[in-house]
Amino acid sequence: MKKIIKTLFFGAFLLASLHVSSQKKFETHVVKEGETLQSISQKYRVTPYTILQSNKELKTAADLRPNTILVIPLNGSVIETTDKPKEEKVEEQIEPIGFSRHRVRKRETLFGLTQRYSITEEQLKRYNTQLYSQPLKKGMVLRIPKFPEVDPNEEKELDFETYTVQPKETRWSIAHKYGITVDSLVNLNPDLPKNSNYLAAGQELKLPRPKGDSLKDQKVDLFTSYTVPLKMTLYSLGKEYGIPSDSIVKLNPEIMKEGGLKEGMVIRLPKKQDKSGIVNTDNYIFYEVKPKQNVFRLTQNLKMTRDELFQLNPDLANGLKAGMVLKLPKEKAEVLDVKNALVLDKINLADSINVENKPKLVFMLPFRLDRIDLNDGKKTRSQIATRRDLALSLGFYSGALVALDSIKKLGVSVDVQTFDTELSQDKVKQILFRENMQGVSAIIGPVASGALNEVAVQAASKNIPVIAPVASDSELSHGNVFFSVPSDEVLRHKMLTYLEKVHTDENVIIIADSTHQVAYDSILKKFPAAQIAKVIDNKSLHLDEFLIQLSEDKENWVFLETDQANMVSSVSSILNSTNTEEIKVRMFTTSYNNAFEDDAVSKTHLSNLRFTYPSFYKGIDNDAFTRAYRKRYRGLIPNRYAARGFDVTFDVLLKLAHKNNLFETSKIIGLTEYTGNSFNYFNDWTSGYYNKACYLMEYDSLQIKEVQLNDLKSNL
Repeated sequence: MKKIIKTLFFGAFLLASLHVSSQKKFETHVVKEGETLQSISQKYRVTPYTILQSNKELKTAADLRPNTILVIPLNGSVIETTDKPKEEKVEEQIEPIGFSRHRVRKRETLFGLTQRYSITEEQLKRYNTQLYSQPLKKGMVLRIPKFPEVDPNEEKELDFETYTVQPKETRWSIAHKYGITVDSLVNLNPDLPKNSNYLAAGQELKLPRPKGDSLKDQKVDLFTSYTVPLKMTLYSLGKEYGIPSDSIVKLNPEIMKEGGLKEGMVIRLPKKQDKSGIVNTDNYIFYEVKPKQNVFRLTQNLKMTRDELFQLNPDLANGLKAGMVLKLPKEKAEVLDVKNALVLDKINLADSINVENKPKLVFMLPFRLDRIDLNDGKKTRSQIATRRDLALSLGFYSGALVALDSIKKLGVSVDVQTFDTELSQDKVKQILFRENMQGVSAIIGPVASGALNEVAVQAASKNIPVIAPVASDSELSHGNVFFSVPSDEVLRHKMLTYLEKVHTDENVIIIADSTHQVAYDSILKKFPAAQIAKVIDNKSLHLDEFLIQLSEDKENWVFLETDQANMVSSVSSILNSTNTEEIKVRMFTTSYNNAFEDDAVSKTHLSNLRFTYPSFYKGIDNDAFTRAYRKRYRGLIPNRYAARGFDVTFDVLLKLAHKNNLFETSKIIGLTEYTGNSFNYFNDWTSGYYNKACYLMEYDSLQIKEVQLNDLKSNL
């Protein structure tokens, strides 16, 4: 309020001191929230320059503030205000990038603190408001703001331009194009979302003009001499070199002295930018240089030669700097860990813990305590054995508790809250209404889709990530949900991509019921020469026709796509009987489900056929988790639900212990693997984070083992 009163008082004083008639030559304008110098100048049909010259307290357009009173010359001429009192320039408020804490010692002063931390007294008081009303005292704990470093030699003229995002461009590709860091790009465009790297085609960004626009502190090797040919114009020259015409004039003042560009004139121009192709995710991947890296180590990590790296990134000739964005060939994605076109560094989360991070974790699972009588042990065991929701929740949570024990041993303190959703969406609404979720680092659960949607919407308003324990997607779009189970599409792609790589001349046959049309189409797309087996009444195989389709000269690859246990049992039995010395048969599926685990299906048959399938779960061995679980639960062996509870929870806790922000951590962490599950989340912008990590599993000698690509090649 004081600032508004001061501004109004100044405006009245200004109007009283003007030497021109206000009614004829000028008008006043109170700046509203969201208005810019450009929009105001268009409203009054004057130039922004005229407004700046008529309001000397404004040095640049950036100094414009809401409630400021401007003098607008209606005839377009500059209004001189010689009697205008000088007003102290308002310091532009730069947002801090973080804070540190300082406990005041004896005899310390405000001046000493500002000198020590390179901040102003106003900045110190702004984040420690008690200093406005009381003096500095020994024992006070102050928040010390940290601000981004600013180059004092950075030229303010020709600072920025508006850039329109092109299709398939990313933050990294644009940062590379402009020779800036991604952090700088985000700082220049504070409206960019914090929990996503998404850029929309057509979106406008504020960016510094390309190298060559600035006159100060430019290195000689950034420029080249240019002899002006006949009929060359400033416009054509600027277009050829990718810089504005006014920048050429700035670099070469003699152009104005000579009255324009003349034939034979030798001028200075920035070296042409690399035009070796559009820089987007179609043809390049990107890497952000980390502190203390050198070129030698970088070439080793990126599996490139020095010459290859410098050819694609000529700016490296001026030195390697932390934050630089380098472009790399697209094909390097096959040998590097790449997420959303960005090459990720290998990070050992267990060795990268910050014990100062104290995550707050919430579990929301259907324990159904409203239906269980803990005094009746027999009935309770029966309910757990027959109800999947109970078995899942209790198993999952038992593994989660082991994960909490494990993170505690690493020195991380976790605040945990657990709620029973009772498998009721109304109950979930009651919990959300009653509990204050402010400050929660992550929510694990609920299980049911309706309850998950309810929690995701409420959590999104507080920027809280939600981890779906068993879901792979949702009918609704939730930008804050991490779907921990890979989708059917991801699993199918894993299987077919591997088989496509090792396929030579095998005879491919597809057996699919009508409910698996997507799987059928996907297999046929990869193997267009595949034969289609006839299925009778969507239940059984037409045996005579199928036997004719089998080859005696080639190995037969048979895909079975169904969720009917009797069909799995029947087909696997038939295939097992035909798998002889003369006819070699292998069985695959891209849609593994409970039908393949049914008691009616012979595990011996599956093993003889070396049945192979994609899965998000690889099984557990006698590892550290199993030993810790058995110790905690008196010898009880963990099932797949317990393993999943441990893996999901431990993954979340390690990432929060690294950075207490799951959205930020997901940008820099690639594949993580634990006792029986893997996680590699990819951000699908507004619809959530999807896990794309999975395994290929194979029956072999009545055992199920993980298939490596090399094993698959040798075995096939």
